[in-house]
Amino acid sequence: MTTAEIFDPAAPVTVPAPAKINLFLHIIGRRPDGYHLLQTAFRMIDWGDEITLQRRDDGQVCRTTDVPGVPAESDLVVRAALALKAASGTPWGADIGVEKRIPMGGGLGGGSSDAASVLIALNRIWGCGLSRQRLQEIGLTLGADVPFFVFGETAFAEGVGEALQALDVPPAWYVVVAPKVSVPTAQIFSAPGLTRDSKPLIMRGFATHETRNDMQAAVCKLFPEVAEALGWLSQYGAAIMSGSGACIFAPFDSKDVAEQVRAKAPEGWDVWIAKGLDSHPLKGWVAQV
Repeated sequence: MTTAEIFDPAAPVTVPAPAKINLFLHIIGRRPDGYHLLQTAFRMIDWGDEITLQRRDDGQVCRTTDVPGVPAESDLVVRAALALKAASGTPWGADIGVEKRIPMGGGLGGGSSDAASVLIALNRIWGCGLSRQRLQEIGLTLGADVPFFVFGETAFAEGVGEALQALDVPPAWYVVVAPKVSVPTAQIFSAPGLTRDSKPLIMRGFATHETRNDMQAAVCKLFPEVAEALGWLSQYGAAIMSGSGACIFAPFDSKDVAEQVRAKAPEGWDVWIAKGLDSHPLKGWVAQV
């Protein structure tokens, strides 16, 4: 759906929640409260979850699909809707269904992307009229990656991931490998061998060929499946782990080349290709300021 099409806020609507990759990830320090200070480049890809929303008249927020191991009250899509209700004072509610494709614990931002798509879509469905900046502020209370998806462009990110600047990167197709493990982010951030003192970059000095992830070595040590995936994909391109893992990706210049690499994947592996997105599919749904 585009912003030019007729929009019925009472009708059910299905919106995308694209996955993200980290083109690089450096840990440059730690705040007094224990949060790690990062520098990274976020990029969305044209593959991910789908969220179906239906406005409710009774003000209730209800999750209509089950997520194994995730109670409704702790699900980011429910929390996002409740946070938007609290911030806007809207009397409306919503039914929220999620078709999950993005693996949990994969470093692709699935829960954060779902939350951002809920914020953007319900802001329009409920007629809240909140700005993009305000939605980013609400998103930060839900998770450090949520503001990026609301920001809606490839971005150089600093702080805990919330300080964002738009970034131009070349077109690319990505081969993504999802090892059959779920990496707990907190465990990796507390790993004794984790690099925490990378030299900070300035954005204008950022090179798109920068492909170091300071969390990668710690994850590979704890999860041999991630190391195996990294070793396989590195045969064909500049492979790197996304976020805190477990997914591995490598960029390629064309879809054909990416398909050729994917076709060589070991039997039984979860491997797919996706194109880099320059902007979020819902970017036009909310005012910039």
